[in-house]
Amino acid sequence: MKISQKIEKQQKEGKVWWSFEYFPPRTAQGLQNLLDRIERMRALGPEFIDITWNAGGRTSDLTSEMVKTCQGLIGIETCMHLTCTNMPKEKVDIALREAKAHGCRNVLALRGDPPAGKEEWEAVEGGFVHGIDLVRHIRKNYGDYFDIAVPGFPQFQLLSPEERDLEMQYLKEKIDAGVNFIFTQMFYDVEIFIDWVKAVRAAGITIPIVPGIAPIQTWNGFMRATSLAKTVIPQYFMDALEPHKNDDEKVRAIGTKLVADMCRRILKEDLGILGLHFYTMNLEKATKMLLEELNLVPRVETLKPLPWRQSLTPNRRQETIRPIFWANRTKSYISRTENWDEYPNGRFGDSRSPAYGELDGYGVWFKRSIEEAVKLWGYPTSVSDIASLFSRFCTKQLSALPWSDQAPSSETGIISSQLARMNELGFFTINSQPAVNGARSDDKVHGWGPSNGYVYQKAYLEFFVNPSLLDLLLKYIERDSNITYYVINNRGDLKTNTHSDGPNAVTWGVFPGKEIVQPTIVEAISFMAWKASFVYFIDEAYELGQQWAQIYDEGSPSRKLISDFMETSFLVNVVHNDFQDQEAIFKPFFLAGEEYRALNATSPIVNGINEH
Repeated sequence: MKISQKIEKQQKEGKVWWSFEYFPPRTAQGLQNLLDRIERMRALGPEFIDITWNAGGRTSDLTSEMVKTCQGLIGIETCMHLTCTNMPKEKVDIALREAKAHGCRNVLALRGDPPAGKEEWEAVEGGFVHGIDLVRHIRKNYGDYFDIAVPGFPQFQLLSPEERDLEMQYLKEKIDAGVNFIFTQMFYDVEIFIDWVKAVRAAGITIPIVPGIAPIQTWNGFMRATSLAKTVIPQYFMDALEPHKNDDEKVRAIGTKLVADMCRRILKEDLGILGLHFYTMNLEKATKMLLEELNLVPRVETLKPLPWRQSLTPNRRQETIRPIFWANRTKSYISRTENWDEYPNGRFGDSRSPAYGELDGYGVWFKRSIEEAVKLWGYPTSVSDIASLFSRFCTKQLSALPWSDQAPSSETGIISSQLARMNELGFFTINSQPAVNGARSDDKVHGWGPSNGYVYQKAYLEFFVNPSLLDLLLKYIERDSNITYYVINNRGDLKTNTHSDGPNAVTWGVFPGKEIVQPTIVEAISFMAWKASFVYFIDEAYELGQQWAQIYDEGSPSRKLISDFMETSFLVNVVHNDFQDQEAIFKPFFLAGEEYRALNATSPIVNGINEH
């Protein structure tokens, strides 16, 4: 989505919004850490982010890769910086083609700083001389596909009248060439900013102006950044900060209040500005503190337009339905389906499609070294040890399992005690959702989608279980006509009590002026794809279990225990179709589990596997 459209929407609704800037780090580990941080900071509710382009284009490949990841996997609208420095036209065109392929609709076009080691800026052969040349090139070759932003410099107000008028003329020429909005350079003197905005408007420039806000992290960082950018610092900033320059925490706390007051003044003035663009410097704490000081709380509609994370690549923007099985394996799902070229009626498509792929380049894996995995999961030697791990994960005492890319959601907390008990009884859950009967769409736990709506869910459980316990469970499940289930083993043998191949909607929402939205479903074909063969007919869910086993030495009790369990267990999903009864789905599990426990109380155990 274009940023100008987002700004227009917020203006119409009178809502304050915010966005974040990041820069590509220099190392591979730094990149991974930054992507993890962007993922975390997404929960702070930015409308979009932007990624800088190093002077001279040295990090251009990293910028492109970050745009791809943020658009496709993190699912956040991204603006890509693009400079003229050391950039021949061919390289600019490559960057723009890749941005478009990744679904990026927004570019900040600027001349850029001189390359490292040079004092004067100079164009490369076949490159662009001025920012306006880059703007014109983008418009000529891409029409209105991209929103184009340019930088704005409030401190130009301090120039002589002749220079100031000339700079305003240059800005106006860029706007007339097809610019959609302006990002300003950071500033701390709010009076200079306000005067500049009024001058811009007086010059006939009407496009949105987005003020660049730099949180104050530390004294040294503050002084270095303002010195490099020649930023005017009001005396009252210095008077408040300098006495505490050796205390970073104090500087950050005082700086947060000073910058927050500046933001309040901007939003209060009659400037038509409701957005703030934070220069994060790839740091989290100061930006979070500033948002909290301003009482800017992320809106559910921004964080969760759907109950699962959307991908913003061109062929996925219209995707509105997914199978629930990949709820904890988003990257896997996106990798399997990234080459699909259509999503009929917004739906994820049919896994019987020949385009439904294996996980080329991603593979089945969990993101932990052997050392990290052992630290997390220890050396289980009995089924009760495995049960304890699963149970602790459900109650958030353990941060991960092989089947989960992330810690349990806040929604899991609603049913954590029930899940913990299920796991203790031998039903090892890898996916779940509670029943929800008409929660408001802005509910902090269950909410998603547009404002003033209501959301619903059927209770859902997905788990591994041994054959004997499964037989007992099915006896109790068959007594409840509201329960549907699918059972499959690692050979692909399927058993179910439903006679329909069609989808069963397990999440839906009702919103003003819209059709009912059904974004999450259960379907037999998709469940089999979740189980479908990948390597030697061992599918993703089972393969993850076997990979867990293989972190232990060959012949060790832990490896044998987990491998045997994965070889003999069934993968099951259960839906309780009465969404008004939150506890109903758990009853057959507790009855079957207790019966199984009583029957096997005196049975001998070998390597944690019951001999019977």
